[in-house]
Amino acid sequence: MVSFNKVILIGNLTKDPEIRYTPGGTAVATFGIAVNHRYKQGDEIKEEVCFIDIVVFGKQAENSGQYLSKGQGVIVDGRLQQRRWETDDGQKRNKHEIVAQSIRFLPKRQGGGEGLDKGGLAVEEGGDEVPF
Repeated sequence: MVSFNKVILIGNLTKDPEIRYTPGGTAVATFGIAVNHRYKQGDEIKEEVCFIDIVVFGKQAENSGQYLSKGQGVIVDGRLQQRRWETDDGQKRNKHEIVAQSIRFLPKRQGGGEGLDKGGLAVEEGGDEVPF
């Protein structure tokens, strides 16, 4: 059986990245992003927001910690991962997150940006989907 696990997201950071280091010295950055989805329901435009946790390792983690901040747009290319653990009181927990293989920093908005969505990407007025 063939498997495929690839995720590409465009969103804005919900908080500044947190940097930690493994015992072997590898940098690990964690942060959350908000990904907006706009759709039309009748005559009304609705918006859903999905909050997603991101984990990135190595030099990209260090760069993320140094150059990214809350509100900045990013493109994340990675894979979906489920972590499972048990709490001290025996409850089983799990969490889905994206392990990033690459992160592209989007330019910071310079006020007024008409025709730009919150992530800095050009979007046609009235368009339901990003055209790619």
